[in-house]
Amino acid sequence: MASQTVVVDRADDDERFLATDLLVWFDEPESAPTATQLEGVPPDQRFAARVEDGAHDPATYPGIYGVRPMQLSVPYAGGGRWVPMAGLTWVGVHPDHRRRGVLTEMLRHHVEQTHREGVAVSGLHASEAAIYGRHGWGLASQSTTLSLGRGTTFTAPGLDETAAATTTRLATETGDDLVRRTIECEQRVGEHQPGSVVGDEGYYRAVLRESPERLRDKEPRRMLFAVRDGVDVGLAAFRRTHKWEQHRPQGTLEVHALFGDPATRLALLRRLVDFDLMATVKLPETALDDPLWSWLGPRAASDVLPADNLWVRLVDLPAALPLRSYAADCDVVVDLVDPYAPWHAGRWRVVVDAGEGRAERTDAAADVELPVWALGAAYLGGGNLLAHQRAGLLPDAPAVGELWRAFRTDLPPATAIGF
Repeated sequence: MASQTVVVDRADDDERFLATDLLVWFDEPESAPTATQLEGVPPDQRFAARVEDGAHDPATYPGIYGVRPMQLSVPYAGGGRWVPMAGLTWVGVHPDHRRRGVLTEMLRHHVEQTHREGVAVSGLHASEAAIYGRHGWGLASQSTTLSLGRGTTFTAPGLDETAAATTTRLATETGDDLVRRTIECEQRVGEHQPGSVVGDEGYYRAVLRESPERLRDKEPRRMLFAVRDGVDVGLAAFRRTHKWEQHRPQGTLEVHALFGDPATRLALLRRLVDFDLMATVKLPETALDDPLWSWLGPRAASDVLPADNLWVRLVDLPAALPLRSYAADCDVVVDLVDPYAPWHAGRWRVVVDAGEGRAERTDAAADVELPVWALGAAYLGGGNLLAHQRAGLLPDAPAVGELWRAFRTDLPPATAIGF
């Protein structure tokens, strides 16, 4: 197809923005007002692509994307630290404008806009994983989905006492009260688990809102909170589905989110596998090193599938590096390849000293040339640069190992909520 001139700016028509999303993602239209359906993506964070030549549908945009203002927990002083992150979401290109440069221009605009707003890190969950690595995002955390049978045994003698002192109870709050309780709980938990993400109140109102169209004979989402010493220390969000075979209950309990330290997760999981009328518990986004794997016996889980979780892109290296702490010293000159961010590309001296990192411009000879996605992948301590090097994706240079020893963490990052 012929190329087209693409201009990206803030969307000025909410109806058109929503109509484009419904066309791209082919969801069932909801009866809720447009403003309600768009909640969680602030008006000034809704962007649209326009074409300056060629035909287009006036009721939709050629492309759209949104940004959720979020906080990302990064490695810091043996725990975590909340830092701002631009949560890229609602990315879609009209079917009539595919493969004509619309997505590329939107992603370029997002990187530039994020930089203008002074946010050093962008993150996303990829619907099609092959796309975003080409534009500078690196896979920073991975997860698995799995299923457990009702009554699964979890063996963790060192945690039994604390788990037993943890009360699990279904939430009675609704509306804004539930939103506030959920945010406070996830902030408290995620601060100690690098890789975690929390959104603002608008995001949680959007996530917790359940329209009649979304439910369609489904059980409303249930929130199970874990409380210890009078404080919320974790939660699980889930929904049950009825099923009967030969007059026996074979229902499925699907967990949408699970937060907490190991003892809290143990208490929540023991409750989740013990609901009446259920035969299967499905767990999403379980980290590769989650304590669950140690608590289970061999082959106790079924339908185990690997999945990518959070993708991270650095848009301002000298601003991003001091936000986290590091495991080892390094002094490496990196020639950063970033065709979508000219202020970013070029040679940087990356220095880590006593756990603190910085990047400064230099004219010194480069020790290694790296694509920007590599630093995004390593930023949370999960994207092993040496593994990428061994796979032939990064240059065979000693500086890669020096960087990785600085960026790595004792444990891989936690899984992030979807947005």
